[in-house]
Amino acid sequence: MKLQWLGTAGFKVEAGAQVFLVDPYLTRNKQARPVQATQPWELSGAGQIFITHGHFDHLYDVPAIMERGKSTVYCSEIAATTLLRERADGGRVHAVTSDGYAADFGGYKAEAFFSRHVKFDIPLVARALWRVGLGYRRFSAINRSYPPGQVLSWRFTIGGYTIHHFGSAGSPPGELQSLTARPTDLLLVPLQGHTHICDIALEYVRLLKPRLVIPHHQDDFYPPISTYVDIAPFIAQVREKCPATEVRVMDINEVITL
Repeated sequence: MKLQWLGTAGFKVEAGAQVFLVDPYLTRNKQARPVQATQPWELSGAGQIFITHGHFDHLYDVPAIMERGKSTVYCSEIAATTLLRERADGGRVHAVTSDGYAADFGGYKAEAFFSRHVKFDIPLVARALWRVGLGYRRFSAINRSYPPGQVLSWRFTIGGYTIHHFGSAGSPPGELQSLTARPTDLLLVPLQGHTHICDIALEYVRLLKPRLVIPHHQDDFYPPISTYVDIAPFIAQVREKCPATEVRVMDINEVITL
């Protein structure tokens, strides 16, 4: 099995003959770092696309990926509405409306769990407004055009190996506790959206106890809306407080074998 980080919360997974994507956002402006050179058509061979929520940095490139291939999308009702507005093929967009939704795709199983978006705290919002300045209206229009809707986390089981992907880190303790009934081998945890995001992400690791954790979404994907997140404190805390969990930081477009 191979895993590729596409930047932000995006991943490509190859499991034998199966290929699927999670939150594949590729579009960047000229100031974004690291640079993402991959084009949507290069991902058109994916069979399925799983979306955690409808914000632009998770959903924007999905119609272009669908256009060149036969991908089927699984997302919330709000995200599905956005995709239809953007002229995605409605016959290949499936809205997930139940907590615990599960589907078997032959080479792997996917399950969706209702989750929550991280709450942007006042200091983080103030810093973002200072960076955006006079461009506030233009950037706020982008966010309004892509409402989050119901947030989902996705669990993938591939040959007995379990990957759990979160696209935003707003999960209350009860939600995380409910997911501990089965072990998590690989946790994909986002580090974006809150001044204390390293502490928040640590709780995911502490409760889910994965064998391996890969942080994501820390990149400066669309400045000045975004900024790079220093995840060194998160890495240090995991190594100190959760020594049974390995931390791996991926480079953009890097592929690892699991």
